[in-house]
Amino acid sequence: MAWNEAPARQGVPEEILRRWERKGVSRRQFLQFCTGVAATLALPASFIPKIAEGLETDRRLPVIWLSFQACTGDGEALIRAYHPPIDNLLLDVISLEYMDLIMAAAGHQAEAALNQAVGKHAGRYVVLVDGEIPLADKGYCTIGGMSALEVARTLCSRAAANVAVGTCASYGGIQHAAPNPTGAAPLADAVPEAGNVVRLPGCPCNTENLTATLVHYVTFGRMPEVDLLGRPKFAYGMRIHDHCQRRGHFDAGQYAAEFGGREHRLGYCLYKLGCKGPETFHNCPSFEYNEETSWPVEAGHGCIGCSEPVFWDTMTPFYLRLPNVPGFGIETTADKVGIGLAAATAAAFAAHGVASAFRKKDRMEAEKVKKED
Repeated sequence: MAWNEAPARQGVPEEILRRWERKGVSRRQFLQFCTGVAATLALPASFIPKIAEGLETDRRLPVIWLSFQACTGDGEALIRAYHPPIDNLLLDVISLEYMDLIMAAAGHQAEAALNQAVGKHAGRYVVLVDGEIPLADKGYCTIGGMSALEVARTLCSRAAANVAVGTCASYGGIQHAAPNPTGAAPLADAVPEAGNVVRLPGCPCNTENLTATLVHYVTFGRMPEVDLLGRPKFAYGMRIHDHCQRRGHFDAGQYAAEFGGREHRLGYCLYKLGCKGPETFHNCPSFEYNEETSWPVEAGHGCIGCSEPVFWDTMTPFYLRLPNVPGFGIETTADKVGIGLAAATAAAFAAHGVASAFRKKDRMEAEKVKKED
């Protein structure tokens, strides 16, 4: 259906569409947003009207964004939100009460605004945390005269829900990597009183997933269902490897051996260059970055597993084939590899018939050389 056809076909009441038009949001834009959220959440089209109704509430969701030990990448990703644009997200979906990156106030005025928001919306606001919380020294990462740990404990314990935005707040990023001199810890470990933290790992977090999570909360009054690692299943319920654009080359045993080489330029699989897609769960291939134009593997760089726990320690060296087990190769069968991640990965390779495809490719190349000689 074309977006400019009768909106009623989407099941959204006419009065809702008209109210959004009066706000300066066209029917096309509003329906695109609702449809996009439904798609991200893996919900059928029948949920589009419910999402639209959830966004109709007169009381926008009060949100507090806290930044601790981080590179600001998650905040920068937010202000470049595309579905919806950041202005619609802030003015029509949520009420961003505090975020030091974009708020006009500073110093005492900013802290006063934060305290006012906490008092006014106690028990109803959602806290979004990016960055890690240092535990080794209370003087690290001081904000408004309070340590990061004190700020997080005070605000997260009074929140309706807490969301760890990005890998640092979810599981620990580069600050958490060995030897971790600041004692940096992810939100759930540093602040147990935060409750069941919803984790949105990624370096940075994909804003599509953040927006969908917040809209789910607005629509259904609860956070989306999560996996055993606290990640929403709609965004982290699939392996990158299974939906990768280069997957066909993997199945055919076609691999890039070096960056910039012929196979690399032809879009061959990046497994031999260290791609961690076979052991990483994320929806990057389906919901890309930068206004859905691309993502690392499509751009020619292997996945580094940034949405997996403590990936700086477990996924490095980034440019070595995964898993990093002596004797593991594309020809090796699962029973020779061992247990754990290595066995799981090898079993996946065997199931896809990669070993035979690789040997077939070698035979074909050998025959070609023989004929040329």
